[in-house]
Amino acid sequence: MTAPDGIVLAVLLSLVSAAGYALAAVAQSRLAASASSDGGSGALRALLARGQWWWAVGLNAAGALAHVAALHYGPLTLVQPLGALTLVAALPLGAYCARRRVTRAEWRGAFWTLAGLVGLISVTGPATPGDALTLNEALIVAASTALLIVVLARGGRNGAGSRAETSRRGRGLGHATASGIASGVASALTQTLTAALALELPGGATAWWQTALIAVLISAFAVGGLLLSQTAYRGGLAAPLAVVNLSNPAAAAVIGVALLGETFRAGVWGWLIAAAASVVAARGVVLLTKGAGAALTTTAPPQTPGTEPVTAPATQVPTRMPAPARTTAAPAPTPATAPVTPTVTSPLPSITAPGQPLPPPRTDEPATVPAPTATPATVPLAG
Repeated sequence: MTAPDGIVLAVLLSLVSAAGYALAAVAQSRLAASASSDGGSGALRALLARGQWWWAVGLNAAGALAHVAALHYGPLTLVQPLGALTLVAALPLGAYCARRRVTRAEWRGAFWTLAGLVGLISVTGPATPGDALTLNEALIVAASTALLIVVLARGGRNGAGSRAETSRRGRGLGHATASGIASGVASALTQTLTAALALELPGGATAWWQTALIAVLISAFAVGGLLLSQTAYRGGLAAPLAVVNLSNPAAAAVIGVALLGETFRAGVWGWLIAAAASVVAARGVVLLTKGAGAALTTTAPPQTPGTEPVTAPATQVPTRMPAPARTTAAPAPTPATAPVTPTVTSPLPSITAPGQPLPPPRTDEPATVPAPTATPATVPLAG
């Protein structure tokens, strides 16, 4: 394969990798939005039981494989900046799934973050062949990283009101930082594992159990990074994804500079460019956080009135229940029948001749005229 063909293939594979990572991030964000906020093993079991989660895992794996293949055909200076397109691709995809538009603040934040990320990658030199951590260095890095992850994951407890929302976003960014660091350390340990399997590990060959220990550490950090990114997406999609993409190469750069003797390109200017790129990327993350908050406030009001009709009928039921009691008491005798207690005894005699006077009433017997049926009489009573 010629060099131009390899460059084209590397670009296509990089775009496929960015698309895979973006789709996985959107799927994880939707899972985080629909899942319960309670943590623990119960939430983890519910997450593992959902097919959408395994689709996200498969998309992440496909993105990683495409990224490795792109590095095989193209240089790191080309593949790494194209991998940063994950954020640009995930932003409209997430907004489309949420049925909203991407805000201007989110677009500005995405491009600021992308510019800072490209600046960091451009001055980060590739590792020279044979650079790897020794077994002791790998264990020290793993222990210190685990402690840092615990601190980041436990920070930012919830408060009340708007402070609770701010705390939730801050905790999401902390989880995103921990996820990126875990993934960066997993990459550094993978390089160490490769050197150990090739019997080129600094310090000499290792025993089988030491190699197996490094493999277990890689698996733990990889899975932990995936789960931490899942919890980070509870605070939104764009800002946590940007922090993950920034903290991953930053952790790898710290390990390379501190333990492997690497440095930024262009000497002092490289350090200055890296510092400026970090500031630019931090501004982008801030804009993404504000843009996500504005999107939540614009979509939140239409949902709140939907809860009012649910509680309104419940408050009206007690006021309607006594109504049948009043209707049952209605058949009681009306005051109009009370005065119908005449002293007339038996039914009136039949009238044989018109104009004949009525006989005087008898007073020796009590009146026995039934109240409801005697009232329709048509014969007028004489005074």
